[in-house]
Amino acid sequence: MKIGILTSGGDCPGLNAVIRGVVIKGDKLFEDEFIGYRDGWRGVIDNDYMTLPRRRVRGIGRIGGTILGTSRSNPFHDGEDGAAIVRRHMDDNDIDGIIAIGGDGTLFTANRLYEAGIPVVGVPKTVDNDLDATDYTFGFNTAVEIATESLDRLRMTGDSHHRCMVAEVMGRSVGWIALHSGMAAGAHVIALPEFPLTIDEICAYVKSAWDRGRAPLVVVAEGYVPKDAPEGFMNYELDEFGRPRFGGVAEVLAPLIEERLGIESRATVLGHIQRGGEPTGYDRVLATRLGTAAVDLVHNNGFGRMVALRGTEIVDVPLTEAINSLKSVPRARWEEAKVLFG
Repeated sequence: MKIGILTSGGDCPGLNAVIRGVVIKGDKLFEDEFIGYRDGWRGVIDNDYMTLPRRRVRGIGRIGGTILGTSRSNPFHDGEDGAAIVRRHMDDNDIDGIIAIGGDGTLFTANRLYEAGIPVVGVPKTVDNDLDATDYTFGFNTAVEIATESLDRLRMTGDSHHRCMVAEVMGRSVGWIALHSGMAAGAHVIALPEFPLTIDEICAYVKSAWDRGRAPLVVVAEGYVPKDAPEGFMNYELDEFGRPRFGGVAEVLAPLIEERLGIESRATVLGHIQRGGEPTGYDRVLATRLGTAAVDLVHNNGFGRMVALRGTEIVDVPLTEAINSLKSVPRARWEEAKVLFG
């Protein structure tokens, strides 16, 4: 078979490990031929690709980012008939199927193409760990490790200067990274989108830590909005999929804490640093397993489905399971962390 591979959406540690897993298994077991579309769906629409012989994926599993490049392009943007364009280019290049590696936006597009008759399978990717059809996504473990190390460093600075440090981590609509890294670093309050605290509640936890002689550490997910936020508290631009481009809530929150409590407060936005660099060993293994399983899915005619992690096993599920709902932090996990605040 001749198979196309693409990486779409935000970059993520482990993408190259997926590509390597796909190509090595496909080459060794099935004598497949592979091409890699450049910059996600843009490459599919523009027919812009590179060949992916086995030698090209040598040693890439430990490297962050993606050798194929990525973007947030949408084949159906501005009313275009993306399916017709994709089908024409696949026919021109004798492509039997596409493996789309990406998050909710990428998989939504993949499912839409599948419903239009395009043979496509998915590999779930998101550092936010917010896809409901898989227990964990590769990239999440790496992001938590990077965030935790950064929070540890911020705590040292806060202790030295007797300041409140407000750290913003990734998490558009869910707070998995904030929850895990905040607990690991011993944060005095963690602000999640799922269970929004009021500004007064955050300040109460900060004051409690301060009164005990601690330099408070506040961890906030980028998609968090205070429960009592006034209208227009945060104004975000939208991307091509109509989703807000989050970022900057910590820079709004820190001055409010300082104003209300008189405690010097500084904000740090970790941003893209959480997505870069080498993947952890856990993410390399998970990404490789998902990649090799995706090849089997193509050969089993499992189009319209994606590979996923359930427990310790790799399974496959309909793409619709991944795009119909987000995997939010459950209340039990929130209550488990909340007892540590203050």
